[in-house]
Amino acid sequence: MAQLSPTPQPPNAHAPNGRSPNGRSPSTSASTSPSPASGSAGGPVGVVGLGTMGTGIAEALLRSGLAVAGVERDADAVGRARARIGRSLERAVRRGHLDPSGPRDLLARLELGADPAAVAGCGVVIEAIDEDREAKAALLARLDAICPPSTVFATNTSSLSVTELAAGTGRSARVLGMHWFNPAPRMRLVEIVRTVVSDDDAVAAVEALALAAGKTPVIAADRAGFIVNALLFGYLNNAVRMVESHFATRDDVDAAMRLGCGHPMGPLALLDLIGLDAAYAVLASMHEQTGDHLHAPAPLLGHLVAAGLLGRKTGRGFYAYAGADSGEVLRPLDGQSQAATGDVPHSGLDSRTARPVRTVGVVGSGTMALGIAQVLARAGLEVIVRARRPQAADAVRGRVDAALAAAVDKGRLSQSDREAAMGRLRATTDLGELGGCDLVLEAVVEDLAVKRELFTDLDKVARPGAVLATTTSSLPVIECATATSRPSDVIGMHWFNPAPVMRLVEVVPTVLTGEDVTATVEALARAAGRQPVRCADRAGFIVNALLFPYLNDAVRMLESNYATIDDIDTAMTVGCGHPMGPFALADVVGLDVTLAITRSLHRQFHEPGYAPAGLLEQLVRAGFLGRKTGRGFREHAGR
Repeated sequence: MAQLSPTPQPPNAHAPNGRSPNGRSPSTSASTSPSPASGSAGGPVGVVGLGTMGTGIAEALLRSGLAVAGVERDADAVGRARARIGRSLERAVRRGHLDPSGPRDLLARLELGADPAAVAGCGVVIEAIDEDREAKAALLARLDAICPPSTVFATNTSSLSVTELAAGTGRSARVLGMHWFNPAPRMRLVEIVRTVVSDDDAVAAVEALALAAGKTPVIAADRAGFIVNALLFGYLNNAVRMVESHFATRDDVDAAMRLGCGHPMGPLALLDLIGLDAAYAVLASMHEQTGDHLHAPAPLLGHLVAAGLLGRKTGRGFYAYAGADSGEVLRPLDGQSQAATGDVPHSGLDSRTARPVRTVGVVGSGTMALGIAQVLARAGLEVIVRARRPQAADAVRGRVDAALAAAVDKGRLSQSDREAAMGRLRATTDLGELGGCDLVLEAVVEDLAVKRELFTDLDKVARPGAVLATTTSSLPVIECATATSRPSDVIGMHWFNPAPVMRLVEVVPTVLTGEDVTATVEALARAAGRQPVRCADRAGFIVNALLFPYLNDAVRMLESNYATIDDIDTAMTVGCGHPMGPFALADVVGLDVTLAITRSLHRQFHEPGYAPAGLLEQLVRAGFLGRKTGRGFREHAGR
């Protein structure tokens, strides 16, 4: 089953550096090859298998000006395929995406039938039947006997070994994967999967066909999951396990990845869109090929499939919907049991149990600390920033005021609100001046020894009943709590950078944190215009625990020569709607930070698949840390 994207993606035929998406320069691109739409007999493109994917592929080819010879198993199936394509084209007309005369003109280039011999004159034949290894192998062997040796076969498999499928033919070098994404007319990405014996001209022909169809092709080696599924489904499976283990709720996991990473959909909503049965099948196939238990479908996923709760198409999955094939989520869950979804409700915390917070102390004078101070001051709170050195303390107000002035210039803040916020902000070097604060938030260096020493000092100066919070992104909050005599007052409050822009705050209570403290921090986040999500005190919390194994997997993919940096980044932006590819994101985050968080996840979970990729460690040792040093996975100008 091809991966479904939640939204159509904007055109992105080339990477920002001017190279084609496969990393080759345009001068060597397959687009210079003869058009694959013509075989030796000048025939159309063959599409065998006209279910949802096959008809979508055929429509995409037709709408790009190509002719199509489509084949189904019998006359009834041919009739259903013709009707499906017709309905889709009429919808395109109604939505203004196609001229009224379009369906007639396009269908004039379509020949449908039940005889595979109809594709004998095609230069490229795309196989798009069900994801069944034996059925695909049998079909390719049959086509091998029909088509001339020059014909290239492209299988639309999303998870099966292309090498194994090709081995059953007499033309292994001319059988490739051509993984389209659903819905094919709308989705721009096509993964082209070459095997170790693939002919270069066969790869070029399939790449040229993808370009002729208006798609963005990326090249991948023949390994489980190719690019998108190999990276995406491990992440999705990890999210299911997170909910299954009651580490975080379904809603908080999805909100965290939308707001913290800019993903168009949370992982659990995306699974519902894909179909839980399809996701289970992809994971099972990947696990069979890799043996990596991280690809073994989470038990909760299997339970939902067994119960017939397959997502949007059945009206229930991780979410409950208004009906089958509806995207309207029912809230509340309309009687859907929490046991069925594995969802964990919030503990019933009421904002009325929150302690009043009027004055906040912020310890630290770095970018994160001042960003948080700016947000809180704008929200109407009195803020005291404690810096260690007088020079840093003297610079606090000037730096915050400059940021507020920029907001005024952009029309995001009034001058009076700027002045009011600055009136609520002051700086000090004396930790004791935070003694009267209702909540003290530390944002110092990510070093456990430093943080524990600071919490010991805060314990001595903070008034009784004050909440003590840490912004750590990867360290155990409980270690900070036990450095005090009041662990029930200590909690994690993980902001995201840049704090004035990012809407997400992860709220991380420990096993000792009081419920009123959790309610207090959640209420403070909301008062500051942020969306709090709650998770257990575990390495990486929600966002980092899902994001950094995904980044590490991408690095492993690169170091094994599985695909290029450009193709991997293109696959995840064009195919999944991510705002940045994994390598672009790692360069922004910093490779040293990426390595440190990956190491912390590996230490806590002892999961072999979380061990940092060797290439990541080597780049950090070489001082290639990303944008901040001018070089990481890519070179960056204007450091």
